Amino acid sequence: MTGNSNIAVWVADRALSDPHLPAIQQGETILSYAALDGAASRFATQLAARGVRAGDRVALIMPNVAYFPIVYYAILRLGAVVVPMNPLLKAGEIAYTWQDAGARVAVVFPLFAEEAGKAAASTGTDVVVTVPQEFEQGLSAAEPTDEVAAVEPGDTAVILYTSGTTGQPKGAELSHANLRSNATTTRETLMPNGPGDVLFGGLPLFHSFGQTCGLNAAMAGGACLTLLPKFDGEQALEVIQRDRVTIFLGVPTMYMALLAVKDPGRFDVSTVKLGASGGASLPVEVLHGVERTFGFSVIEGYGLSETSPVASFNHPDRPTKPGSVGTPIRGVEFDLHDEDGNPVGEGAIGEIVIRGENIMKGYWQRPEESAEALRGGWFHSGDLATRDADGFYFIVDRKKDMIIRNGFNVYPREVEEVLYTHPAVAEAAVFGIPDATHGEEVAAVVTLKEGATATPEELRDFVADQIAAYKYPRVVRLGTLPKGPTGKILKREIKLEG
Repeated sequence: MTGNSNIAVWVADRALSDPHLPAIQQGETILSYAALDGAASRFATQLAARGVRAGDRVALIMPNVAYFPIVYYAILRLGAVVVPMNPLLKAGEIAYTWQDAGARVAVVFPLFAEEAGKAAASTGTDVVVTVPQEFEQGLSAAEPTDEVAAVEPGDTAVILYTSGTTGQPKGAELSHANLRSNATTTRETLMPNGPGDVLFGGLPLFHSFGQTCGLNAAMAGGACLTLLPKFDGEQALEVIQRDRVTIFLGVPTMYMALLAVKDPGRFDVSTVKLGASGGASLPVEVLHGVERTFGFSVIEGYGLSETSPVASFNHPDRPTKPGSVGTPIRGVEFDLHDEDGNPVGEGAIGEIVIRGENIMKGYWQRPEESAEALRGGWFHSGDLATRDADGFYFIVDRKKDMIIRNGFNVYPREVEEVLYTHPAVAEAAVFGIPDATHGEEVAAVVTLKEGATATPEELRDFVADQIAAYKYPRVVRLGTLPKGPTGKILKREIKLEG
């Protein structure tokens, strides 16, 4: 099916060339490429019978189960647009997204049918609940469609709703060309040796990282994606051992969870060739901890939903730099700009701006916000970074997370990196709080490792000994940290206790 830009052809073509190759695994369930393609083509027939046509938006509310890729590629086969959603959303949040996207049909896993039903009452969306026995009977009864709808490279494939820090979520509109370029580059970076790799599928597939670097990169490369519906450190190690995982994909908190497993030497992880980290900054201490404990290296990358998501990577076949998000991937340009849009030089802090094959078409039906984000021909990330003499980028922090204390800029990541070197610290988040004297004060909430002890005063003094006086946190609390669906720490939801 060469010449068709539809990314669903990855599955269809592989079903012809390597039909028995495993594509998706969930526990004891294994779908070959032929089985995945057949199921997707049959479900596409069922969606078409419900009136779904090319360009229609179809919502998908599902955890990391084998039904997800079936439905995902079924929607794309029709030339329709996938709107993947966090399964934990409540009825009002679901209704907002359906209305904003104009979703005419939603495919929902049974666990989330109640909230989806409430949302449908106000939106009129046609809800298809994938009750396992009924779903599988329906697939058996449906006629497969051999066609994969021909699309143009710029046609929309997916609308990813970004949580944002303020206001309502916005839908980042990603084309088939965006996703094809990004998944292909990810495949070449992580899996250069062709079919046969096994990718760990613990990242949520509704999220850009799991979807592009896990699902689509696997399908582009003839790999198998082994799914874990709900992430747990010990279960992850069991999956790695059982399925002989070769590539581990995770966010920093997942790597922390692996390190927190008691007696990790019980598990054979020798098949893992490489780990990839994204979604948030990976503390250098955690990176080294994974290398020491499990024996595989971790390369850090960087990206956002609006960039499909990968924008830069440390490359396995080149020198890497711990703490760096690497260099721009093929087909992508970076620069660092100051507040006035002027480029900044080596070693100076600026906002990362990006352009290239991975940049979204815009925010769905938001021309003004799209124009603001894409002004001057660059996507403005809101992330602050520096660039060294070798062209490697180092994230300093989110522009909005920067703390200004007594007129001095404090970058939370720098303080967090120091906290992570304390032997008792498992997780840490540093942020600013209003202060009448200093404008903002530096605060930290820290989660201790199991069985470890440390007082807030001890942690404060530990940091104060290592960085400038205006940077260390005067306010330190012990507690748990709120996290988003990928395990990313949500600083905006932290509430100081005491």
